[in-house]
Amino acid sequence: MRTELVTTLKRQATELLADLARSKEPILITQHGLPSAYLMDVESYELLHRRLAVLEGIARGETALAEGRVATQAEATARMSRWLT
Repeated sequence: MRTELVTTLKRQATELLADLARSKEPILITQHGLPSAYLMDVESYELLHRRLAVLEGIARGETALAEGRVATQAEATARMSRWLT
C-alpha cells in the first residue's frame, strides 16, 4: 500500500486522485508521522461497504442462532407471507 504525507495530499490532490482512479489501490495518509486517513476510490469504498453489510448480517444470524432465536420453515414462511401480501 502506498503511503503519502498529508502535505503531499494538499499539494498534489489532483495527481493523487488520478493515480487512485488508475490503480484502485488505497493510499494511507500520514500526519506528523502517524496514520491519519485512507484515501480510496468510490467504487472500492462502496464495494467494501456492501461486503461489510453482508458480513454483519451473517454475524447477526450466528448470534441469533447461538441465542436460540430461530424459526421453523413454516413459521418463517408465515412471517414472510405477511410482508408479501
